[in-house]
Amino acid sequence: MERDTADETALELLVHGVGGTTPEAMLGDPRTVRVSGDDTAAVYRRAADADAEQRPDDYRGKPVPEAYVWCNLTSGNGSRALWLLLLPFMVVNLAHWMRPNAHRRTRTVRAYGLLVRLVGLSLTVLLVAAACEVALDLVAWQCAGTHACAEGRSWLGFLAVDAHGHGGWWSQPGRRLALAAAVPAALVGLLWYLSHRTWGAYESQQPLPHQPDPEEEAPTNALGRPGFWYGRRLVARLRAAHTAAGLLTVAAAVGTSAARFDRGSGGPVLLDVLGRILDGALVVGTGIVVWVVCRRGRSENIVDRTLDRTLVRLLPAAALALLLLTFLYAGWSRPEWRSHGRLPGDATFGGIVLVQGAVVVALAVVAHAIHRRARDSRAALRGLGGPATAMLACALGGVMSGGVSQRVADWLDGSGTPGADGTIDGPPVLLSWQASVIPPLLIVVAVVCAVLAQRTIRLKRRETAAVATDYPGEPEDAARTSRIAGTRARAALTDQAPMIIGAVSTVTLLLGAGALIGAWATHQVPGEAAQGTYDIVEGAAQTAQAMGSWLIGLGFILFVTWGRRAYRDASARRTIGILWDVGTFWPRAAHPFAPPCYAERAVPDLTWRMATWTRATGGRLVLSGHSQGSVLAAAAAWQLHPTVRRRVALLTYGSPLERLYGRWFPAHFGPAALGALHRQVDCWRNLHRTTDPIGGPVRLPGEDGPQVDHPALKDPLAYGRTEQHPLPAPILGHSDYQADPVFAEERARLLARLRPEVPGPRPDGEPAAPQGSSGRSSS
Repeated sequence: MERDTADETALELLVHGVGGTTPEAMLGDPRTVRVSGDDTAAVYRRAADADAEQRPDDYRGKPVPEAYVWCNLTSGNGSRALWLLLLPFMVVNLAHWMRPNAHRRTRTVRAYGLLVRLVGLSLTVLLVAAACEVALDLVAWQCAGTHACAEGRSWLGFLAVDAHGHGGWWSQPGRRLALAAAVPAALVGLLWYLSHRTWGAYESQQPLPHQPDPEEEAPTNALGRPGFWYGRRLVARLRAAHTAAGLLTVAAAVGTSAARFDRGSGGPVLLDVLGRILDGALVVGTGIVVWVVCRRGRSENIVDRTLDRTLVRLLPAAALALLLLTFLYAGWSRPEWRSHGRLPGDATFGGIVLVQGAVVVALAVVAHAIHRRARDSRAALRGLGGPATAMLACALGGVMSGGVSQRVADWLDGSGTPGADGTIDGPPVLLSWQASVIPPLLIVVAVVCAVLAQRTIRLKRRETAAVATDYPGEPEDAARTSRIAGTRARAALTDQAPMIIGAVSTVTLLLGAGALIGAWATHQVPGEAAQGTYDIVEGAAQTAQAMGSWLIGLGFILFVTWGRRAYRDASARRTIGILWDVGTFWPRAAHPFAPPCYAERAVPDLTWRMATWTRATGGRLVLSGHSQGSVLAAAAAWQLHPTVRRRVALLTYGSPLERLYGRWFPAHFGPAALGALHRQVDCWRNLHRTTDPIGGPVRLPGEDGPQVDHPALKDPLAYGRTEQHPLPAPILGHSDYQADPVFAEERARLLARLRPEVPGPRPDGEPAAPQGSSGRSSS
């Protein structure tokens, strides 16, 4: 059969990894043109290749290279530095996707998602409660109500009381609280705005229309379902619920304090009745918010374009109206009301911690039940990676909220001792207990690191002998061998991450429970609670309290400094972007205020490009992904129509598909999912090095393993100086895979495997392959 020349055109679509790059670097040419896309994410070609489809004879035997550049999705302008404040939300959202692989456990899977969403809701309440602690308790209630604290702070003058407890119109506690509540309310509004805005900028991309294929079985992996990358309905519902929860938290901080005074002061009956009505409304509103969060999860089988408009609009509006009514109620004149000690209701933090701990334990029970039905030996922490990560999210939220409160309290207190004459009482006791457990937690981390260091030393010794085997006949160079062996040993540390996270999460849960019990049992900070006990106990408690307060303050300062540097420095912003590259790949399923999911823009971009190019040219396509780009490539391949997918070859290198994603997200990148991907694309090869700390083999079972995984590439390419490498060859590790000759060889083999003819059915019922294919590559 005579073929059209255009059918011979081949395309290599390059997708870069973490940290980002430029199209010039990806294509190896300073002159590039944008083929499609915008300033945020786009496809580029070399200027000389712009009209390659019109000159197919010039590209026989070689592909037309294209570069998909998506780095600006995670490390663009300076405002991205503010995303550091959303770190706990991002971590808990990761926990949602770490569910073990389940077989016919629909109810258990739903329970897992529900529990993670409840942890996410508690983090929103914790963040807003921390803002209320600073603005309402420390500033408006304690400092403005203490003459010695407010004296010398002119910005507090109109709120402050004099030495006799009198002041202006705004000095009454209820009015001070109502005014200060504008700060946490504005924070909630900012979070709502960012979530709404980033949805429109990142995640509102329409996926490729998915027409059912009668020969295609229903996708077993969720990443292949039409609605996976478009969960508008759930994000909108969660955004409304979390916004309402934040506003109700502010209303509770203001209203319950005034209601408690009205019930105990014998004041006007009308105010007492209004206070009880508002308290009841808060309880009802809280119940509705929890119901909305629990009611519905993600709908992945369809593109979820519909919205629950009444709920999305009415719930935040009703919470805002209740907050405004609370402001009016608290601002009513109460001349006899005075602020003393801490703001009533400081036990809120203890309640949040208790709820978080209980939900995380329940989440661990559910995850274990799912894993037990379908055990996966490679799954991180035996299926408990999600609960461990959720525990870390709670710890991050606690450290951030406690750090802000303690630093503000120290600033307001000056050099005084909390609770002494002329000073304020400071933040709730629980926050001091939580700070005090940081030193013992760091000791555990140090012990774990020491164990890993010993393992690395032993592994380096074994690798030293392996280096001599890999480079036979080379003159021995002890320093060169040590560097290669050390790089290999350090790269293997990635596989020990589950041990570190498991140990830290377990110790955090136990120490957090101890801090909660200590705070509730003593109602004193650790140093005071230990007075009168054994000297060693008293000394340890005072040391832990002092060091914890210092460490949490140092951590907060470093956090702010890092954020400011990232705002001003593009290179530092790119470093933070690497964190988001890994953490924001997944859609927002557990927390609507998490940083936006860049894959909901990148995956549709790739699928649209591949589908339209193959439809227009009928040519062959190699989807070439490095590092995180290989994860995007796999996700995009799953979303393709079967007839398009069978015209695509997959080339991955430095890929974390199994080493990180397969272990931590087994339900979506486990052996079954990756094995299905291998069967569905025409052919797939994976390149890796033992010196790479991120990428690794795919490890498919049986004969599929060697078909996909190339033996580990030699790194460095030469041990000493050779004719081909007269200068010392560098140890490449995770970078420059294309510099290895094996890369070009494997790409050529993949192109030779592809055929431009119309796909035909296989006689054994397997997915159709292009006519003329000779079976899968086993090179």
